[in-house]
Amino acid sequence: MNNHGADLSVDDVAAHGNAMLDELEKAVVGKRDVLTQLLTGIFASGHVLFEDVPGLAKTLIARSIAQVAELDFSRVQFTPDLVPADITGSAVFDAGGSTGIFKPGPVFANLVLGDEINRAPPKTQSAVLEAMEERQVTVDGVSHPLPAPFIVIATQNPIESGGTYPLPEAQLDRFLLRLSVGYPDLDAEAEIVARRASRGREEVELNQVIDAATLRSLQAVVETVPVEASVARYMASLVAATRDTPRTDAGASPRGSLALLRASRAWAALHGRNFVTPDDVHAIAVPALAHRLILKPDEWLRGVTGADIVESMLSTVPTPSSMA
Repeated sequence: MNNHGADLSVDDVAAHGNAMLDELEKAVVGKRDVLTQLLTGIFASGHVLFEDVPGLAKTLIARSIAQVAELDFSRVQFTPDLVPADITGSAVFDAGGSTGIFKPGPVFANLVLGDEINRAPPKTQSAVLEAMEERQVTVDGVSHPLPAPFIVIATQNPIESGGTYPLPEAQLDRFLLRLSVGYPDLDAEAEIVARRASRGREEVELNQVIDAATLRSLQAVVETVPVEASVARYMASLVAATRDTPRTDAGASPRGSLALLRASRAWAALHGRNFVTPDDVHAIAVPALAHRLILKPDEWLRGVTGADIVESMLSTVPTPSSMA
């Protein structure tokens, strides 16, 4: 079933990706578009932030991904009293020893679900930064590498503000994509209820489709997807436009350009293409860039969002004619 070799291709990314989506849809009904975006982030070796109200299957999605890809999974419920060591781990001293033994925290897993990450204070939020960016944890001056692959899926509730600490821009920027599941339509919700009624239990049995070694190989394939110079310039132009518009106090940084590159490559590979087109950039630009913008106060007071700004850039920045 699983190919651990180095001979995987873009066709394998598409085949494994579609097999995972088919399996995931046994648990998550009517959200293949969101699941495809999530797999894009995972295949691009990125972290994903889900911003949604409770009860929309964010935790179920994360657990299901871990099942179909046979990943070590851990869940951290972020609360105001959580301290950094609760996430990263700490040195534990025994009665007869003079040196501490490092006890890994829940961040030492292939897939870490950070639930309601904005409920933890900034010091605890910052403890996740090194793990997300450097894929290691440093405790008492000693660095401990995290397992590979290492993926953080975090959630936050955009409705409740009481008892929350908004994520700083530096941490938002660490997420490759920001996604929203959204409510299911009527047919999908009726299907959810019918499946649960006939199943007779809460859990959904999912089959393993790939394993961690195969996922690492697929992530490596994504890194090899070619990008024509004109398309690379188009990505940079889109990001530059978010800085030049008078509607933002700050646009996306070069990290945003690189995020758009990684996500576009993964999107193209998931759809069986061994090159990136402007359509791939369009498909993933909003979840890759919108959360990186700081809007002018009068814009967000009028209800304008980062997604609106990115959509505007997509409609005004010229598309490479050679790839149109």
